[in-house]
Amino acid sequence: MNIEELVRDSLREQASGQASPATGFADRVLAVRRRRIRRLASVAAATAAVVAVAVSVPLLESGRTDVRPAEVIDGTVAHPDQWLPRDMIAAGRTVLAAYYTEQTVPTTPYRGVARRTYWLLDPQTEKYHMISGYSHVAIAPGMRTAAVLEENLPAHRIGILDLTTGKIQRWIKVQHGVGGLAFSRDGSKLLATTYRENPDVRAPSTVNEKTGEWSWQGPLGSPRDGFYVLDAVSGTGRWSSVPSGREINGREDFAFSRTGEQVYSRIVGGRDGLQQFYDLDGNRIAAPANEKYLRSDVDARLSPNGRLAALGLTKEVGGSPGKSYSSIRDPLTGKEITKVRGAQLLAWADDKHLIAWERTTSLDAPYVPRLVLVTIGSDKVVPLSGPYKNIEKVVWKPVFAER
Repeated sequence: MNIEELVRDSLREQASGQASPATGFADRVLAVRRRRIRRLASVAAATAAVVAVAVSVPLLESGRTDVRPAEVIDGTVAHPDQWLPRDMIAAGRTVLAAYYTEQTVPTTPYRGVARRTYWLLDPQTEKYHMISGYSHVAIAPGMRTAAVLEENLPAHRIGILDLTTGKIQRWIKVQHGVGGLAFSRDGSKLLATTYRENPDVRAPSTVNEKTGEWSWQGPLGSPRDGFYVLDAVSGTGRWSSVPSGREINGREDFAFSRTGEQVYSRIVGGRDGLQQFYDLDGNRIAAPANEKYLRSDVDARLSPNGRLAALGLTKEVGGSPGKSYSSIRDPLTGKEITKVRGAQLLAWADDKHLIAWERTTSLDAPYVPRLVLVTIGSDKVVPLSGPYKNIEKVVWKPVFAER
């Protein structure tokens, strides 16, 4: 089956299979659109057209060269004038739910801790607001709640944050210290990676003779010791022990498999992107058939319908700016189906479109990326954010969620 047939099947499934999204998906989409309708009441006819597109397959042809800020372009919300996003960025079923920066803060002359600063999307105002006091944030599908950890890791309680009020609904107390969090794809389970010590401790490695600034490195080996699988509503669950060894370094959080019946994490080996799977009892197992060819360092992984696998960067083409291409493969065979624009594939917007980092500079210039929307079968990109500024000083990392 070629890519045109795959895309045609995917679009047909989206048109005929609207019952497949998780419960409440349509309500969430309509809620977002109703807020937008109220703001644009003076152009009700145009708004109705946007709503009609928003609940069908996003067709991006007309918006490929439209880089107007703060506009809804065929169901895609883009802000190509914003380097650190201030207003909501979204495409298809996926929204930039949060982002964070990370900075190592010295605690002693020979010790530091990498601390994250998060900006969360307020679903009511559709703007990002900085929050303090949390070291780790995971967003549940639906954009209603988040799970958070306080600053001092490992933490012995997990907060459930109401994103509409900004207040903690409840705390889940745990015996083993937690350092990382992740939700299952359906939002019913919460995965908490446990560590004996803070996984974000850093040690000075080298000093810049001109500025006197130290560069920092993580510890050799990892204090990771297992994971909890918790019910996202009740907070009940159990802990499984997973011994750590030389195959992982520092922070290596677990994540759920596609079904939520297994977990995996990155391991160190002879090539990048290696992953090890475990059952929910903490036993090593083989990768599920549709995930064995995936890479732990490519966040997009499987398409919503499960038929396509996002893999890593395979090709770069010179120019101003240069073009990057990543591989799209059959998840069951690992065979490449096609290539798609993008230096790093981050999330699927739908079965045909992905959100990616793409360079804005030539291949012989320093790498400066921006968030873009790319389309399978097309060489065009839609800018979603502004290009990085001061990339050597400030790097922001996206956190996506299904809306």
